Amino acid sequence: MTVQHLSTLYDYSMWANTRLFRAMADLSDEGFTQSVAGSYGSIRNTLVHVMSAEWGWTSRCGGPPRPAKLNAEDFPTVESVARTWQTIEGHVRGFLATLDDDALADEVSYPGSGGATRSMPIGELMHHAILHAMHHRGQVALLLRELDISPGNMDLLFYYAEKRGVSAW
Repeated sequence: MTVQHLSTLYDYSMWANTRLFRAMADLSDEGFTQSVAGSYGSIRNTLVHVMSAEWGWTSRCGGPPRPAKLNAEDFPTVESVARTWQTIEGHVRGFLATLDDDALADEVSYPGSGGATRSMPIGELMHHAILHAMHHRGQVALLLRELDISPGNMDLLFYYAEKRGVSAW
């Protein structure tokens, strides 16, 4: 794993977030917060969970501190989440810019379940944060489709094709 590899995956994640938020532009505040299937009870709650986790892992690894776990109730609209997520994306990009490949092996301690302290390398924790976001972004895409809103294809293949200016199919 390299910093360039992580940066590419975060660039993809940010690209996919942009597509997701573009699709949600016409989603009502009620639709955004309404109770739906899924682990977190609403589209909003799922997105705030991901946003909080991404900032939390970046903070644990040495990036800008997250004051506290983000509270979904503080984000009543799609725009309020999108605005904060842009700030977090800036934190992630800034943090990655401070790293070199050797730093990815540095161990970070963090609280695990039951209060036990766990430790993993920065690279693995940041990689986890990307895949965690991808997992939940897929859940949000499904929830949007249930509301007849399609975010389009957010596969990595389409990101790479768009970057190269070619068709993925």
